[in-house]
Amino acid sequence: MTQQTAPLSAVQPGAHMEAELLSQPDVWKTAARQSAEENLLPADGARIAVIGCGTSWFMAQAYAVAREAAGKGVTDAFAASEAPDLAVRGYDAIVVITRSGTTTEVLHLLDKYRGAIPSVAMIGDVTSPINGLADRVIGLPYADEQSVVQTRFATSALVYLLASLGEDIDRAIVDAQAVLAEETSSDLLNAEQFSFLGTGWTVGLAHEAGLKMREAVQGWTESYPAMEYRHGPISIASPGRVVWLFGAAVDGLAADVVATGAQFISSARHPLAELARVHKVTLDRALARGLDPDRPRNLTRSVILDG
Repeated sequence: MTQQTAPLSAVQPGAHMEAELLSQPDVWKTAARQSAEENLLPADGARIAVIGCGTSWFMAQAYAVAREAAGKGVTDAFAASEAPDLAVRGYDAIVVITRSGTTTEVLHLLDKYRGAIPSVAMIGDVTSPINGLADRVIGLPYADEQSVVQTRFATSALVYLLASLGEDIDRAIVDAQAVLAEETSSDLLNAEQFSFLGTGWTVGLAHEAGLKMREAVQGWTESYPAMEYRHGPISIASPGRVVWLFGAAVDGLAADVVATGAQFISSARHPLAELARVHKVTLDRALARGLDPDRPRNLTRSVILDG
């Protein structure tokens, strides 16, 4: 599946982000099917490091927790710039997630361990220079994006990874179709502040949700493991602010948040669908403020450093 898109200068603000986030249920179907057909990820039992930058780092965190919880082997997630000595730690393989395949820190890391630790790269741009550095490449060109703000590439990469662990992606797709058809309520459009919370593998989703709204809306967002929220961060909860939980309910948390006057959001829908809902809320909030999430302030599609 290919996507024909116009250059950013030729479209309305947020048009690329809107098309890309709304396409997620269909693109997830393709990613899940591809995952079932391929055998490119490290074998069960392998000790692996999952690497990314920004949004891809948060997807790496989610996959790392999910893989260990599924009993597939030790799995650690690192920001590419902060990874320890992976050879000393004895990893059997490296998995990197990168939409553009041009991010400097990721390329440097792959080059450093080339020939020493087997590597797998998940990429959106299949023409990127990462092809010459990674031992295996998982190409998701149908999930690549025009918008600087990531939505479907990140979630599709995670769908591919979760599907390899046996996660029920069909439920995520059905739930996402429903939430993406919903209108964004005025209380979410006008909220002053958001705190996103998660448990287990959804902590990575919470961090990604917070990043998304900071990027596109220039808004005040925070993100935490759900059980950590009452260890200080709940002090900022108040009327006009939102606390949004991904994943399983946490005993007593809803009541504690409601007592502050803040709005508490928790759903039985699949956490990936809830992230897609955050994407839509983010877009609507950005447009309501006259911002263009396709071209967020101070950001580019890929961070390419000199030297």
